[in-house]
Amino acid sequence: MPEGKNVVSDMDENSEMKTDAVTQASIAIQKYETESEMAKHIKAFFDGKYDPNWMCVVGKDFASFGTYETKTYLFF
Repeated sequence: MPEGKNVVSDMDENSEMKTDAVTQASIAIQKYETESEMAKHIKAFFDGKYDPNWMCVVGKDFASFGTYETKTYLFF
């Protein structure tokens, strides 16, 4: 995967979660080949640190719709 710049587009998380998301995304991009593996890595980290039932979507061209708890949303 090509390296890029992390740009937070929309956020409803606290600063620690934002930092963790960007850090884990960077690790996943370097470590894995597929977007599915990257998403699995990020989800596993968040499930372990912030309690289960996180969702993670990785990709360039995708659409999604869902609800979330306050202070648990980050799009970048």
